[in-house]
Amino acid sequence: MARNGSDDAIRRDLQEVDAIEGLLAYARGRSRWSRAGVRCVREAIRRSRALAGADPARHAPLLARSLRAAAWLMLRRGRPGEALGPAEEAVALTRPAGGAPLVVCLVCLADVYRALRRYDEARAAREEAETTALADPG
Repeated sequence: MARNGSDDAIRRDLQEVDAIEGLLAYARGRSRWSRAGVRCVREAIRRSRALAGADPARHAPLLARSLRAAAWLMLRRGRPGEALGPAEEAVALTRPAGGAPLVVCLVCLADVYRALRRYDEARAAREEAETTALADPG
């Protein structure tokens, strides 16, 4: 019995991850002014936060992708102030593992800083992204 219970939980997690990925894909396909896109990204963040709360090691990368999607969307809408929080949180979530996810989040953060005219911070984030990319070419 216990095995079926754990299999069911894994299946539910996988279905939830698929649903979140679907929300993010839908949001990416909408115009920058689409309210539906914003709603989908917010829902993806809410749902991925719940998963990451239950199993941070497994689901923090999904939460970081959701946050990064929100930051990019806010940048595309000309709202860098609203992009800053999600971009910073995405970097914080990906920093421990490093690698390509961190690089992408740092580039996003650099773009947010640049939009906010915080050029020194933008340069530092971009340099960290380059250093991280060179350290982990894989």
